[in-house]
Amino acid sequence: MKEMIKMMLVLSLICGIAGVSLAALKQATAPIIEEQVLTFVQAPAIESVLSGFDNDPIKDRRKFTVDGRTVTVFPAITGGELTGLAFETSGKGYGGDIGVMVGFDMRNQTLSGIGITTLKETPGLGARVAEHGYATQFKGHSLEAVELTKQGGDIEAVAGATISSTGTVNAVRDAIAIFNTLKSQLAGGWS
Repeated sequence: MKEMIKMMLVLSLICGIAGVSLAALKQATAPIIEEQVLTFVQAPAIESVLSGFDNDPIKDRRKFTVDGRTVTVFPAITGGELTGLAFETSGKGYGGDIGVMVGFDMRNQTLSGIGITTLKETPGLGARVAEHGYATQFKGHSLEAVELTKQGGDIEAVAGATISSTGTVNAVRDAIAIFNTLKSQLAGGWS
């Protein structure tokens, strides 16, 4: 009986040390992982949806709380004026969530474009929402009536990928709702 208690104590001690070590490792690597995601996943998408800025949107990013969730907003500043912004939302696709970086033109109050950040869709079908032809439909689009053509809008779905197309449009509509909430907070500019 004493041997069994001794083994349980040793095993508990090993598990406790392993748990604390893993928690410390996760905390120590979290900023590095976040920087890698910003650099290699979000930065290319930001560059595809924002243009003509003279700042570093990643360094100037700011977090806002909208409807109980945290949104990281990347600003495009030209000559000291906030001319655009981008942030990531997601929509439900066939293979999982589709991450969409949505850009907004502050001067014209239109979409400046979308960029796909994460995607688990079927190669050759749903993955085509990340291609240039589909994404360009959103550039310069008004903030009203972002819908697929089958629902009365003007966004052409990717053939054979209705779920992926719908997920992308839902992510854009979610981003528009967040943008409309943030507009009042951003009226004074970015400082």
